[in-house]
Amino acid sequence: MEEPVIECRICGGLVEEFLDLGRQPLSDAFLRPADVDAEFFYRLAVGRCASCTMVQLTEEVPRERMFHEGYPYHSSGSSVMREHFTRTALSLVETELTAADPFFVEIGCNDGVLLRTVAEAGIRHLGFEPSGGVAALAREQGVRVRGDFFEESTAVAVLETEGPADVIYSANTICHIPYMDSLLRGVDALLSPGGVFVFEDPYLGDIIEKTSFDQIYDEHFYLFSVRSVQAMAERFGFELVDVRRLPVHGGEVRYTLARAGARRPAPSVARLLDRERVQGLTEPETLRGFASSVTRIRDDLVGLLRSLRDDGRTVVGYGATAKSATVTNFCGIGPDLVSFVCDTTPAKQNRLTPGMHIPVRPPDAFAAADPDYALLFAWNHAEEIMAKEQWFRAAGGRWILYVPDVRVL
Repeated sequence: MEEPVIECRICGGLVEEFLDLGRQPLSDAFLRPADVDAEFFYRLAVGRCASCTMVQLTEEVPRERMFHEGYPYHSSGSSVMREHFTRTALSLVETELTAADPFFVEIGCNDGVLLRTVAEAGIRHLGFEPSGGVAALAREQGVRVRGDFFEESTAVAVLETEGPADVIYSANTICHIPYMDSLLRGVDALLSPGGVFVFEDPYLGDIIEKTSFDQIYDEHFYLFSVRSVQAMAERFGFELVDVRRLPVHGGEVRYTLARAGARRPAPSVARLLDRERVQGLTEPETLRGFASSVTRIRDDLVGLLRSLRDDGRTVVGYGATAKSATVTNFCGIGPDLVSFVCDTTPAKQNRLTPGMHIPVRPPDAFAAADPDYALLFAWNHAEEIMAKEQWFRAAGGRWILYVPDVRVL
């Protein structure tokens, strides 16, 4: 049977698959025990466009299944991220919102953690957020929210009532959106002539360097590189004018797009493009090597957990993250290897993790269980978490990490 031909969602080129992570559940669908039999699964595989080099999933999950009333992720859940978004908002207000009566739009505003600062500065603003639960939290913070997905039609509707936006911003959302043509036509319609479209998302360079394969899951449809974002921008009449690497969420890049010719590109764009070229970041050999490293991590992690179980050691998980679904399901890690996962998000507690059905418990269960080992799924917040849980190491507990390789601290 012939392999199906997969077309790039950006340019229509041929997408060549390089990693298959198998049958996966929705990464943020934490289940009640009664809902297990109705669980949704799909095939999680990732490929590279031979034409524009955009790395992308080969199968799309319907957006309504992922982003809905009960969506459990809260952007303000981490103190590090709260500080990051406050700094980002203040910087954009100072540098980009200097005209009379400026207008700031955020795509995927979540619980309003960034727009709250914009609102407090007296800036006219609007957040797009289709997930009703977190949108309600944003409104409680005094943030104006439209409960829609951002696309061409909704952007045009906002233009007609609010006028053009000076800044359109998004964090950890643009990579979620397969229909980039409609999104960028919406940006084109809503953005003022001298405005900027600024977005930050996980960076392919960090994912390859750290072998952080858990950054690949249903919500992360695209894994951006500077080269692929530049090519994407040009197809829709924009120009990549600035890039900045960020340490948050395991490594991201903030991209700034403007209308073609409106601004001179910063030197950082050429520098990071040169670095990607030297690294061969999007070359097929690099991506195949990454896939081999992912298999090695799986084998090492499962081997360690089985050895600890056989020795009578107790292991719990820390952080019921969306990306942990990729790890547990690809590796086959269930309650026999990790007895439970603790998490601070009330909407996830007393439920089961997607696919592998590990119980999720509140944070106080971590100390009560006094485990021998803790598997840190929220590795991108390792410093913050370990500082909070110093008692664990003092009591002889040991952390297990799997990025960039499997090791015990």
